[in-house]
Amino acid sequence: MTPRRGATGLSGLLIIDKPAGMTSHDVIARLRRATGERRIGHAGTLDPLATGVLTVLIGSATRLERYLSGQDKSYDARLVFGAETDTLDSDGAVTATLPVPPSVFDPDAAARVLSGFLGPQSQLPPAYSAIKRDGMPAHRLARAGVEVQMSPRDIVVHEAALRSVHAQTASWDVHFAVSKGTYIRSLARDVGRAAGTGAHLAALRRTSVGPIRIEAAHALDAACDAALAGGLPALFADPVPVLGFPTLSANAAEVLDGRLLTTAVPPPIAPGGRVSVLVDGGLGAIYRTTERGLAPETVFSPAVTR
Repeated sequence: MTPRRGATGLSGLLIIDKPAGMTSHDVIARLRRATGERRIGHAGTLDPLATGVLTVLIGSATRLERYLSGQDKSYDARLVFGAETDTLDSDGAVTATLPVPPSVFDPDAAARVLSGFLGPQSQLPPAYSAIKRDGMPAHRLARAGVEVQMSPRDIVVHEAALRSVHAQTASWDVHFAVSKGTYIRSLARDVGRAAGTGAHLAALRRTSVGPIRIEAAHALDAACDAALAGGLPALFADPVPVLGFPTLSANAAEVLDGRLLTTAVPPPIAPGGRVSVLVDGGLGAIYRTTERGLAPETVFSPAVTR
């Protein structure tokens, strides 16, 4: 079979520590140039202002996106009080300047405000976001001067812990742990209003995505250098613990042919649950349990490097 144009045989999960000032798409573009591989994507966009964990999927591993995009995330954020912006962060234009009450500088009062954001809630996403409206990303419409009506979405804030209060800059450092779809920029806006003033996000660092921690991330420059030297696979993360599914090994021919597997299902797994199927040391497929056996849901060719 003739290799598809832009296919290099690379297949892996790469954890990048995204630099500030770049979009997630900019990171992908650099890795495409360094590897020559066209099939590169990511699971979870980071704004240009943000740094930290960006889960990059290369080659056949791009098919993992559906399993990784719903994971909880954690962030270290700096919230600055006294001004709101159109983008809800420091990259935007100031839309309102408000007085900052003394309670903002009281750590106990600050912790009480943050505690009010714990748990399930409805959040209004920012207009400057990748959420699509009429088939177009909302941020494009907003930048074109179109008034964008955003719909609230259900989120969960698992943790909102005050790390420090900075009186000179009227800011808080906060650690957030949140569900899929949560915008920390929107939390900054809402926290500011709950504190009796306005606020925007001044800095953001994503410290985890599911079980992936920032300590496992690689600098983008280092990853590109490794790719140019042919050593990128040495930086790939093992996808199996990231997925968290039970595992079993299978014959490569059976998996690549998409055959039903009658192998005993590894416990504990409920009917309809997923299993990571290992082939020759790599992640060859994800199967789902059925009444007839294990049926293929996603097959990776080549297998994802472990």
